[in-house]
Amino acid sequence: MNSSENKLLIAEIIELRRKKNAVILAHNYQIPEIQDLADYVGDSLGLSRQAAHTEAEIIVFCGVHFMAETASIISPEKTVLIPDVDAGCSLADSITGDQLRLWKAEHPGAVVVSYVNTTADVKAESDYCCTSSNAVSVIETISPEKEILFLPDQFLGAYVEMITGRELNIWKGACHVHEKIGELNLAEKQKEYPDAEFLIHPECGCSTSCMMKSAMYFDCKDGSVYSTKGMLDRAQESDAGEFVVATETGILHRLQKDNPGKKFYPANEESVCDYMKMITLENLHDALRYNQYEVKVPESVAKKAFVPIERMLKIS
Repeated sequence: MNSSENKLLIAEIIELRRKKNAVILAHNYQIPEIQDLADYVGDSLGLSRQAAHTEAEIIVFCGVHFMAETASIISPEKTVLIPDVDAGCSLADSITGDQLRLWKAEHPGAVVVSYVNTTADVKAESDYCCTSSNAVSVIETISPEKEILFLPDQFLGAYVEMITGRELNIWKGACHVHEKIGELNLAEKQKEYPDAEFLIHPECGCSTSCMMKSAMYFDCKDGSVYSTKGMLDRAQESDAGEFVVATETGILHRLQKDNPGKKFYPANEESVCDYMKMITLENLHDALRYNQYEVKVPESVAKKAFVPIERMLKIS
């Protein structure tokens, strides 16, 4: 698509959004064109808040399927659309509702804390939801006497254990994008950019080693662990002029846009979520034009899933 066709498509999307009283929400990992067009760009927690408070009749969710499900649970009276119904999530797929029910049966009385990157069915079996930005706060609200089942991300779970000092039962799931950002890769980047500050997402396979200050591959002297929102805040606050960012590469666009005088480099250039990149201007346009594809969580599931989501929003 050439630039003139692009501009025409963007103009049509803006007009359709106005006519249909729609709001476009986009995750930080979306392609630049989608981020620039969205009414709000943010992490899972920020997007959940926007879905809860919007007055728009239609929510077009430029993200992955569990995010659209969450919007539907929070705002059941709204029409929630996702531009590509196949935009899934490897982390959300790492545990099913049936698997969680079996796990709970093995640990009667345990408190279930589910990362927001899970299906509605899993949320409905949970006591709390959390995001990477408030997982520590959620765990700290739970009585020390209570056993906790934390799912599905093993790296975020290990990070939370180290910060809180709590022992958690952690499901062995992982995001395929974050999992492959390894220690050796960060060590190479540290040599390449010796003056850079390192921003590391807690889902990354390297985050726990960094928290333990492992010097085997990467000494973390200029590295800290942040959620995507935390990365955005830190980049603006820091005096550093260069940053190596260990998360999905889509966030680099917003980091650069918000901090034009600074430079940002991916820890791993191949850290691209194909699911996130399935959302395009073309299918966003079609979603608005034809009201496709609606994401609607069954009422019986939505009512149960709303409880842990509401707790998450209150804690944050």
